[in-house]
Amino acid sequence: MRKLAVLLALTLTVSVFAAGCGDKEEAPAAAPAETPANSEEVEASATPAADKETAAPASDAVGGSFIVGFDQDFPPMGFVGDDGEFTGFDLEMAQEVAKRLGMEYVPQPIAWDSKDMELDAGTITCIWNGFTMNGREANYAWTDPYLNNKQVFVVRKDSGIDSKEGLAGKVVDVQADSSAEAALNDDPELSGSFGQLQAVPDYNTAFMDLESGAVDAIAMDSVVADYQIANRENNFVVLDDVLATEEYGIAFKKDNTELRDKVQATLEEMAADGTTAQISTKWFGSDITTIGK
Repeated sequence: MRKLAVLLALTLTVSVFAAGCGDKEEAPAAAPAETPANSEEVEASATPAADKETAAPASDAVGGSFIVGFDQDFPPMGFVGDDGEFTGFDLEMAQEVAKRLGMEYVPQPIAWDSKDMELDAGTITCIWNGFTMNGREANYAWTDPYLNNKQVFVVRKDSGIDSKEGLAGKVVDVQADSSAEAALNDDPELSGSFGQLQAVPDYNTAFMDLESGAVDAIAMDSVVADYQIANRENNFVVLDDVLATEEYGIAFKKDNTELRDKVQATLEEMAADGTTAQISTKWFGSDITTIGK
């Protein structure tokens, strides 16, 4: 009997010990989850789905950088202002477009004859600087035209030149790789009548040449000519002869049609709410844009 009692006692002790061990093994599973070290993770996990959707960008926002390639010596489209900052009609329009698309606006001055290389390399998002579409339609993904323009001749008011025929034997400046240069190349009879046709890097250089008497005329965009004449003390005039008519557009790489379409839609939105008219009037005295018209 004593042996039986001892055996029963030992059995009971082992059972109690086993039960106690079982409780310790289950404890980790019941412990609370660790608090993330990053408090932002806690906030994010606690944010309701509806709040996350509200905080998300608008559906038409693109994000990223909107790098605008432009000639910094091409007023009033893009140039360096008196305060040393980049400014101009095209740049102000581009800045507003970037803002509405949720993109970072970055004005990037480029050498005009290197614009295609810059675009192909991806160092700029688009070419937006009084860029003529005509004759280049197949080379880029274009927006619809936003301005009409003409290629004209500018001479000194006292030059005695009153028509393109008067340019025979004269020296004429034109910007390298510009639409005016292309138009003159397409009219070899006219350009061949000049004493000399010389390409310059920008129209500020051309006007300094004309002012000093180093050249007799400049072939250039009428939009730029009108602005230059209005903002210079010397007397210049635009000849009535029109070298070519054209349209300005915004050029993207041929495969970047998605962003091109978003920019086009934004321009139309700006035209509808009066923003383009306001910017145009600031730079040109009236709304000369063609968007949505």
